[in-house]
Amino acid sequence: MEISGAEIIVNTLIDQGVDTIFGYPGGAVLNIYDALYDYEDEIRHIMTSHEQGAAHAADGYARSTGKTGVVLATSGPGATNLVTGIATAFMDSIPMVCLTGNVAQPLIGKDSFQEIYITGITMPITKHNFVVRDVSELANVIREAFRIANTGRKGPVLIDIPKDVTAAKWTYEKRDPVSVKPKPFTDRAAIRTVADVINEAKRPVIYAGGGVTSGNAHMALRALIQKASIPACNTIMGIGILGCEDELSMGMVGMHGRVSTNYAIENADLVLAIGVRFSDRVALNTGHYAPHAKIVHIDIDASEIGKNVAVDYDLVGDVQSILQSLLPHIEAQERRPWVAQINTWRELDYKPADDDNSIRPHQVVRTIAEIAGEQAIIVTDVGQHQMWAAQYCGRTEPRSFLTSGGLGTMGYGYGAAIGAKVANPDRPVVLITGDGSFHMNMNECPTAVSCGLNLITVVMNNKALGMPRQWQHYLYNDRYACSDFIRATDYVKLAEAFGAEGYRCTNIGDFRAAFETASKSAKPVIIECVIDPNEQVLPMIPAGGTIEDLILE
Repeated sequence: MEISGAEIIVNTLIDQGVDTIFGYPGGAVLNIYDALYDYEDEIRHIMTSHEQGAAHAADGYARSTGKTGVVLATSGPGATNLVTGIATAFMDSIPMVCLTGNVAQPLIGKDSFQEIYITGITMPITKHNFVVRDVSELANVIREAFRIANTGRKGPVLIDIPKDVTAAKWTYEKRDPVSVKPKPFTDRAAIRTVADVINEAKRPVIYAGGGVTSGNAHMALRALIQKASIPACNTIMGIGILGCEDELSMGMVGMHGRVSTNYAIENADLVLAIGVRFSDRVALNTGHYAPHAKIVHIDIDASEIGKNVAVDYDLVGDVQSILQSLLPHIEAQERRPWVAQINTWRELDYKPADDDNSIRPHQVVRTIAEIAGEQAIIVTDVGQHQMWAAQYCGRTEPRSFLTSGGLGTMGYGYGAAIGAKVANPDRPVVLITGDGSFHMNMNECPTAVSCGLNLITVVMNNKALGMPRQWQHYLYNDRYACSDFIRATDYVKLAEAFGAEGYRCTNIGDFRAAFETASKSAKPVIIECVIDPNEQVLPMIPAGGTIEDLILE
């Protein structure tokens, strides 16, 4: 039986296991929305306030589950509003399928109403994109998009569909969902070589990141750490992969990483880099990165090998397969002198003081972690609050800390939190944001209200764009050009106007009480925390610096 292209789209998504899509209707996609009307029992549509919020919601859905996020937008501005969300997912290797409508094919190239060349715009920020010209190709293109999004290094794929294709008829054949199985790593000689290097090392450090999460390799990583007694650190994208705090878990590395962790990298004789890309926020000075160490890079993307930092050995492939192949060849060791040295450096770690009469950022994050518990998913926007959250969130499982790591997208948080909560309705979801970032995405609070999502949003309000202001303090002689962020926003009234609940806190006791109340609410909640604008994210190594440039006060 022949059905419309729009129905083919919906049926193919359902066959791929899609139960939720995020989007916003418009003229070029009304055929698709009409088809969704008939399948509302099988596929849920979350209508956001803005297409960028929809893209971030699909991203948060994907990050928190490991599934593929799906977003739908109309042509023209609807499509261009997805761009920042697509770029965010691309930089952090998040699998998404982005569906955009376009004007009917006879109108393409004529500057028609809401016409845009979205495939050209998004070419640099997608793994691949398609324009479907014939309804007969539609189902297979969607299946191929899911395959590409999840093969190798994951990422977003865009499909642009002219309106006449969604109206055209074609036969539909149901098929099983696309199955992407990682290829086993088979280079035994390379495995033995790297294993020998690891076994011979006296001062090894594991530096692990988001690729471990993407590859579902955190248990294999933990087994390697424990067997070989190798101290390990993580990037911001790798929060949760190391598990509980102990002598071998050194926390975050890099610009705002722990002092002891950065000293360990500086003095290591081997850096085992797993699922990372040597970002400039970690390898701040590539000419002086791990100067005494051999470097082994394990990653699924061959283009990352040697891109930012020269390496001595590399294993390219599925991270889980590689680690599982390595484990039998790794000698059990204790490495007590090296661990003892790192413990000595831990005495230098930055330890902010508590203050019961005000609200200090580290206390906010630790209170959230304590009350919300280990099952909570913490989402952030970008800025000082993001770094404080990363430093003190205490996550012990992957996919429990969602943030824009590569692109650094202010405005990411609320949409991503919606996606995470829709995907994980039984888990607490907490958005930690700043007053700057919140003003970029607060329009998504009505989405949470409409969907009945009991999200908790904690706004650290320092009346400043905190990170630019911090850099202006340390690097620009306190010349605070346009970083004071003075808004007259009443967050409590704003929350109430949106249909949510709101609280304002000026000390940590008030915050604890407000957060405990919010945790029991059935509504979205906004909690404003008044923060001193002179609070700094410490420690800090300036961009391009080394451990010698460390700032602690």
